[in-house]
Amino acid sequence: MAVTSTRIRLGALLGGAVLAATGVSTAQSAAAAPSAPVAAGAPSAAAVTKLSHSDAANRLRGAGISWTSSGGCSDRNNPTCTSFEQINLTTVQGAITLKGATGCALTITGGTETGHASGTYSHWNGYKLDFSPTSCLSNYITGTFTNIGPRPGDGAQQYKSGSGNIYARESNHWDVTYYNCGGC
Repeated sequence: MAVTSTRIRLGALLGGAVLAATGVSTAQSAAAAPSAPVAAGAPSAAAVTKLSHSDAANRLRGAGISWTSSGGCSDRNNPTCTSFEQINLTTVQGAITLKGATGCALTITGGTETGHASGTYSHWNGYKLDFSPTSCLSNYITGTFTNIGPRPGDGAQQYKSGSGNIYARESNHWDVTYYNCGGC
């Protein structure tokens, strides 16, 4: 799938821009995208807005979303920490949308820290969050979203929201891939 020259120019204009006052930066991830064809209907990873850990934490806290860290830290390079450094703005907005839609208490157990599976739409690249699987959250996901079957590789049962985000039930958490903000 070819990337249009307009998208490339837009990505070049946005890539690396930093808004120091807000801790927001933009990055072009098209260069990191695989050169193989992208599946039909897959979202574009051309240009995304990245947040600092502090900015993301403030947004999540303001929405009433909490997080835990087995290591009690936020260092992105430590797999026992829970970090939001370089998370996509749409991922944070998606979590906030989920909180509002469910009315459930949400606790994040994994962010952008190292130690998760790699790939274009990965934790490290800012597209994923892990959530504690409370009854409230699990009942909402399984009762509201469409079951799309097991995930290849690990067999985690997957549910797709109307906006296209994917919720996979792993052994001890919900692994959520945010392609967009979920209707924010």
